[in-house]
Amino acid sequence: MKIYLLSLAVGLLVGVLYYVLNVKSPAPPLVALLGLLGMVIGEQLIPVIRNLMN
Repeated sequence: MKIYLLSLAVGLLVGVLYYVLNVKSPAPPLVALLGLLGMVIGEQLIPVIRNLMN
């Protein structure tokens, strides 16, 4: 649980820094979230396939 809170805190800090420095996000929020979802699915997919093959 601690790692999730740390990740959230860092994300909030980066968001505040982007706002203070008037920097645009490198990707639109929806695109970024879909990219993260793809990474999570890809990370979980290989172990699931391996378990199904055994």
